[in-house]
Amino acid sequence: MDIVFFFAIAVILWMAWLLVKAKRFTKFKQRIEEELKPKVIANILAELEENRSEVFPNNEAHQHATIYYWSQYKARILQAALQREIISTQWLKDTGNLRNSQHLFHVEQEYLN
Repeated sequence: MDIVFFFAIAVILWMAWLLVKAKRFTKFKQRIEEELKPKVIANILAELEENRSEVFPNNEAHQHATIYYWSQYKARILQAALQREIISTQWLKDTGNLRNSQHLFHVEQEYLN
C-alpha cells in the first residue's frame, strides 16, 4: 500500500511539474506576440523601405505580404527576430527561454523556411 501511495504522489508531482512547464511555454509565446512581433514588423518595414528600387518596388502589397508571412506563426516571429538581430541567443539564455524556443521551433518546424 505504501508503494502505491508514493507512486501516486510521484505521478501528481510529475504532472504538476508538467503544468508549470506548460505555463512557462505559454508565457513565452505571449511574450513573442506582445514584445517581439511589433519590433519585427517595424524592422521589416524599415528594411523594405531601405531596399526600395525600380526592380523591387516594395509597395504596400509587398509590405503586407511580407508582414503576413513573418508574423503568421510564433516560430517565424522568433526566427525573424533572431535573423535580424533584434534578439540574440544570449537573450534567450538570460530570460530562461532557450529550451522554450527549441521546443517552439520543433513544434512549428513545418512553418520555418
